[in-house]
Amino acid sequence: MTVAVIIVAAGRGTRAGAGEPKQWRMLDGKSALARSLAAFAGFERVVLVLHPDDMARGVAEFGGQVTLVEGGESRSESVRNALELLDGAGISRVLIHDGARPLVPAAVIARVLAALEVSAAAAPALAVTDALWRGEAGAVVGTVPRDGLYRAQTPQGFHFDAILAAHRACPEGGADDVELARRAGLSVAIVAGDEDNLKLTYAEDFTRAERILGAKMDVRTGNGYDVHAFCEGDHVWLCGVKLPHGRGLKGHSDADVGMHALTDALYGALAMGDIGRHFPPSDPQWKGAASRIFLAHAAQLVRARGFRLASADVTLVCENPKIGPHALEMARVLAEIIEVEAGRISVKATTSEGLGFTGREEGIAALATATLVSA
Repeated sequence: MTVAVIIVAAGRGTRAGAGEPKQWRMLDGKSALARSLAAFAGFERVVLVLHPDDMARGVAEFGGQVTLVEGGESRSESVRNALELLDGAGISRVLIHDGARPLVPAAVIARVLAALEVSAAAAPALAVTDALWRGEAGAVVGTVPRDGLYRAQTPQGFHFDAILAAHRACPEGGADDVELARRAGLSVAIVAGDEDNLKLTYAEDFTRAERILGAKMDVRTGNGYDVHAFCEGDHVWLCGVKLPHGRGLKGHSDADVGMHALTDALYGALAMGDIGRHFPPSDPQWKGAASRIFLAHAAQLVRARGFRLASADVTLVCENPKIGPHALEMARVLAEIIEVEAGRISVKATTSEGLGFTGREEGIAALATATLVSA
């Protein structure tokens, strides 16, 4: 089957309080809408429905990744605009999701798709477990039986032709797509939802979402250590900066001991070995290579596996050359290669008080620690 995803994000979200629309507000460094889209990253055809006022921003942030379409006066009209856009594209199944549900688990999406194998419509929901009251003027005036009641969630899934026909038959719209499907006579299967699949409605919902993200965050730490001996030469490369010196550093590549240590720290945090595994010294193509190639490769793997660098700390151990005057520039170069802000990287130096091979100025050692967090 060919599946398309429609993310509906054209509302203004006034109940969430003052400020920009809730789907554009930040959750741990990414907008709620970006997180909603990321949940469906494995689908080839994604249609994002935006308010006309947000189209320019949508193009800037998501252009080339998804198809953008303007929303209508109501949610139903917005969904219908997206369905009409997809008509004739060979779509057999469609998932319709609220852009304000940024934490939908992959398991919920999978359950909806599985249900569509035997049903023309399916949607996730949670059974109501709390007692239900009717109230007036701040007082309880009655109770409501909770048997058979569910809290609806998204994505709601449908056979494409069936839900398009249902929307066309009810131009006045409905509360959600399940309501329109039922009006059209479709049987809607209920699959298990998830408590984390909350809809951002009120300001306090963002606090809860941040807690959920914090609990789910994957934090990885890696360490790197490297040593290079001095040899003949007139400069050394340290953390991407060329420093004049009376000797050079001996190595298969450019012998940038600081960058090697940091690269190994990134590989270590990913549990992916060290530089030697990815760039064997036995391979002549890496002889004299710039160490930024290794660091950029490690950084690309960090991003590809869904992480980002939270912080990195590099310590150079040497008597000479003096590192202090160049430390900020070194941090800037490393940050540029990894593609993070310089404030996330620290470079510093220490001596070994004349002790050991570094104290005798036979070489330079470097230690690095890198912390990664799930993006």
